[in-house]
Amino acid sequence: MEVSNVSLVNISSSPHLHEQVNVRRVMWTVVIALLPALIAAYLFFGWRSIWITILGVVAAVGAEALVQFLTKKPITISDGSAVVTGMLLAFNLPPLTPWWIPVVGSIFAITIGKQIFGGLGYNPVNPALLGRAFLMASWPVQMTTGWATKLASSGISTVSGLKETLITGGDAQLQNLITSATPLNLAQQVRGDIIAGTAGDSARTIFHQLSSLDYIKDLFWGNIGGCIGEVSAAALILGAAILVYKHYIEWRIPIGYIGTVAFLSWMIGGIDGLFSGPILFHIFSGGLILGAFFMATDMVTSPVTKKGRLIFGIGCGLLTVVIRTWGGYPEGVSYSILIMNIATPLIDKLTPSKPFGYRKKSKT
Repeated sequence: MEVSNVSLVNISSSPHLHEQVNVRRVMWTVVIALLPALIAAYLFFGWRSIWITILGVVAAVGAEALVQFLTKKPITISDGSAVVTGMLLAFNLPPLTPWWIPVVGSIFAITIGKQIFGGLGYNPVNPALLGRAFLMASWPVQMTTGWATKLASSGISTVSGLKETLITGGDAQLQNLITSATPLNLAQQVRGDIIAGTAGDSARTIFHQLSSLDYIKDLFWGNIGGCIGEVSAAALILGAAILVYKHYIEWRIPIGYIGTVAFLSWMIGGIDGLFSGPILFHIFSGGLILGAFFMATDMVTSPVTKKGRLIFGIGCGLLTVVIRTWGGYPEGVSYSILIMNIATPLIDKLTPSKPFGYRKKSKT
């Protein structure tokens, strides 16, 4: 039998629904979404935050191009993924960190965290967070000092974690904490001293001030000490809104993450018993907003199922609160996401989606 006018059809596995979205468009949109936080960093920390970010991006792009050239693979630096990695790595650094820190961190993130596994789409964990973890393990002093805020009245950059006006007594230990710690570091140390019974009379007052309206405003807008890209929750939320509007991220991971941190911090994060913790303080301080919207939602290292993404977010929130409350390091966002990245294959396996058109067989 002769068959004519037959067109060839490429038969592939599901899904078969496609949108006009590619890696390049997604990655460069993420870069645009990160710009408000970078502008906020410049306003609070000055040009050094821009310089550190540029170094991270250049090192990441250069490392990716070099590895692909040496391994005779197509050079794909124009897709923007290396730019995103460099920016996120820099955003997790103190503004006064040495210049070589973002360079070493970005090179490690690209070579060990990404290219060694085969490049974009094959990395098991977020490369920027892996680079940060490497820097924390190798140079903890450079990674935990250099917090700066810019005093608008004088234009002088000063290391500070909380306004000196919060001091109500003459406790020298707390004076040193306030002028040298990030908000989370301050909260952890003061809370630990209160629980241990070794704090001065002003410690309880200062801990309660962390949830005051004035201080929450500082946390929200970014007038605090911290890493380059995490200090301004307002700027990060603005950028996240772009990604949500473009449907590049959806609500399950960030809402599950932030909601879990809010509830558990309220339940066990206070000094007056259960359900006395400062909720807004824990939401807006540290890298929670940055991590929940820009790193935990990484398409490669997060679950593909809807139920799995919600479990992933809740797991990140649980680990973050555990580390913040009882860990030796006051911030738990980076490590919680890395741990849940490793658990992603198991989560996907335990939360399979029903095949399209599937019907449960009725018992007869």
